[in-house]
Amino acid sequence: MEQALLKIIEGTVASVHPQGGRKHPNQEMIQIDTKNLLFIVGGAFDGIEEIVKQRMGEKIIGFGQNNCAIDEKASYMQHIISDDIQKFGIIPELIGRLPVFAALDQLTTEDLVRILTEPRNALVKQYQTLLSYNDVELDFEPDALEEIAQKAIERKTGARGLRSIIEETMLDVMFEVPSQTDIKRVKITKEAVDGTDKPLLETA
Repeated sequence: MEQALLKIIEGTVASVHPQGGRKHPNQEMIQIDTKNLLFIVGGAFDGIEEIVKQRMGEKIIGFGQNNCAIDEKASYMQHIISDDIQKFGIIPELIGRLPVFAALDQLTTEDLVRILTEPRNALVKQYQTLLSYNDVELDFEPDALEEIAQKAIERKTGARGLRSIIEETMLDVMFEVPSQTDIKRVKITKEAVDGTDKPLLETA
């Protein structure tokens, strides 16, 4: 896969299927010149921080003293270099075609709560819309949103894990609401998210 990216990133005229090759194998190919395209290559790179730590002397040697002067609270990922990425397993030819490296900080609880609520198609808004089809109002308490975010951090799933946590919390609600016409409001509490209680169902 990495070998296949080399020429595309460097700049070439590539032939691609406009609608995907598997479903439409006989369609005409279109030509795309990649010379002036900006490529952003990203990934989780799980475990690469240990490589950075070892390079900077974090590994205990001698009489058990650390050889590194970096504050423990600082992110080692901010000091990543191309050699670290190569030791992680990315081929040097690909690394050489990527001139800029940037490490992103992990998402905080506040970041995840904003992801849950602020975008136009935020997960909270999606579930509120689903319940609105049954004339039911859905309300997430602030503590509940923080608990969802905290669970995602603990599971190390980041923003991708938010939906599964909400689905776990909302599973019974999504089955009960359509069959009970007297329910007018559903309130999701912190206890409902952590599993010590159920969502509050308010009737007319």
